[in-house]
Amino acid sequence: MALPVRLYRRKWVNGVSVIPERSGTAFRVARGQRLTVIDPRGQQVADLLAFNADDMAEVISSGRTLDYAETIRLTTGHILYSNRSQPMLEIVEDSVGRHDFLLTPCSYDTFHHFYPDLPPHRGCFGNLAAALEPYGVTPDAIPIAFNCFMNVPIDPDTGKLSVLPPTSKAGDRIVFRAAIDLVIGLTACSAPASNGGSFKPIHYRID
Repeated sequence: MALPVRLYRRKWVNGVSVIPERSGTAFRVARGQRLTVIDPRGQQVADLLAFNADDMAEVISSGRTLDYAETIRLTTGHILYSNRSQPMLEIVEDSVGRHDFLLTPCSYDTFHHFYPDLPPHRGCFGNLAAALEPYGVTPDAIPIAFNCFMNVPIDPDTGKLSVLPPTSKAGDRIVFRAAIDLVIGLTACSAPASNGGSFKPIHYRID
């Protein structure tokens, strides 16, 4: 399946691509390549989506992944699966060890719900939708993202979810190996609570 060239203009700093604060991008990663997602300043979340580059209806699945991993603490050695139970990404390095695969990308609706006193923002959902549109992805096809560095503890007694500042520090990273040819959507998250109250860029590299 032929895919269009992505429209995002890549910015570079010291050999890595830069996603500016509160924005997103999309790009291809070939089977066997490594995708490194870096938090350059600390306490910044990056929402990650993956689609099968040969069949965009096959997409990363929170439900399949958590089911097979039997844990919500995904880290080195775990595999992120598709909605068809196919391995898409393997985590091969992780300097943080705390990420989220439960919560949906933030959006205009998120801001109206959680931040009614702040100006609304299209959030990661809107940024992903815009970045993935050239690949034929519609907003309704955007699933739960793997939220790199997001800190979502669960109360063991009540099951209540909390969103706390990430535990990631400047320079922390998570590295994935692609199991198949992929289209990746990636953001620098826009929600205040997810990022310790400030917004920062995300860096990434493909090897």
